[in-house]
Amino acid sequence: MAPNSDDTSVGIIAQGPVEDSASYLLPKQRNYELSFMPSYVLTQLDNNLLNETYQAYTGGAVYFYPGLNALFKIGVNDLFDDYRIVGGFRLSGNLNSNEYYVRYENLKHRLDKSISFYRQGREEATSFSLYKVHTHEVKYNVRWPFNDLASVRGMVAYRNDRLAILSTDLINLTIPNQFQHWGSARAEFVYDNSINTGLNLYNGVRYKVFAELYQQLDQKNAVLGVFGADFRHYLKIHRQLIWANRFAASTSIGTRKLIYYLGSTDNAFTPTDNFNYDIQIDQTQRYAFQALATNMRGFIQNIRNGNSFALINSEIRLPIFQYLVNKPIRSDFIRNFQIVGFGDIGTAWTGPNPYDKSNSLFRKDYNGNPISISVTKTVEPIVGGYGFGLRSRVLGYFLRADWAWGVDDGVVQERIFYFSLGLDF
Repeated sequence: MAPNSDDTSVGIIAQGPVEDSASYLLPKQRNYELSFMPSYVLTQLDNNLLNETYQAYTGGAVYFYPGLNALFKIGVNDLFDDYRIVGGFRLSGNLNSNEYYVRYENLKHRLDKSISFYRQGREEATSFSLYKVHTHEVKYNVRWPFNDLASVRGMVAYRNDRLAILSTDLINLTIPNQFQHWGSARAEFVYDNSINTGLNLYNGVRYKVFAELYQQLDQKNAVLGVFGADFRHYLKIHRQLIWANRFAASTSIGTRKLIYYLGSTDNAFTPTDNFNYDIQIDQTQRYAFQALATNMRGFIQNIRNGNSFALINSEIRLPIFQYLVNKPIRSDFIRNFQIVGFGDIGTAWTGPNPYDKSNSLFRKDYNGNPISISVTKTVEPIVGGYGFGLRSRVLGYFLRADWAWGVDDGVVQERIFYFSLGLDF
């Protein structure tokens, strides 16, 4: 029996290492494989444009608003949040002014990169015809952060604008479509040390300084340069009481210009009756694009216009219930309810400065047959506005209601009510 017992023991010892080596095999090494998952899906009513870009100037002197439409947006990102894909579209009620947008972001390294495509269609009318403008734009953006507060950013883009006159009569039927091809570049420095202490409440400073260059590719001498800055300062007065101030200015130079319309607020409702046609636009400036200079409360759009603007906004923001109640507030509407007092002052102009005689504000042209005359007038180019407003969030939308009185050439205007969406100024 002893020899058999020894043989059995030897057999067990000999098989042990074989079983251990088989149970500790290392897995095969493979590279990290991208795996995307949805980060958010957004469906809402909105009246803001999907993409921040200048609108093509068509001579109609009306800034296009998308109105309250259905917005669909979805974002996906990989496991480590190194790559993101964002896409969305907006459908207008008449299906004639839709927008489409898609963007890919590479955030793996310190230099952030992204490429995006945007398409917008808008239908508008003049006294003579109906026309439709299609804008297609491709952008490549880079961003280099110096630290958590400051960064420098750059962008190159290609843009195509197509203007189609709709065939409402035989004359418009014979007018061919017009095309413009633009190449552009943008550089900006951004600084932001502001701290979000509540909805639309901040402490600190943030600003950006930028420069842009546009070149029309199908015309050699069509060049547009834009320079601007936006400074915002938020000062805590007491507890949640905030004093917010903003200074913004911009100018355009070159053989083509960018026109700014001063007046009204961002994302205001009923914008179709929100344009002042009595203020003349200087067509000799050869405007290529148009943009808004807001907020200038107390007036409708185009109280002043030109290729340059400067604007100061000042607000006292008081979340009244947060300020008075020293305990948590369950109601989102009551917790974020704010009373705002504000004052705005600014102007837009053509020429070297607002008081220069070349400013188109000081001239009024009357074109007739067979006589046309030009009248020179004296008026204060700087306008201001003051008033109060109410703010709160309802069903996820931050609603703004403002009552404002404008001051034009030393005369206080009738009160204007604004209802709009959006945060900050």
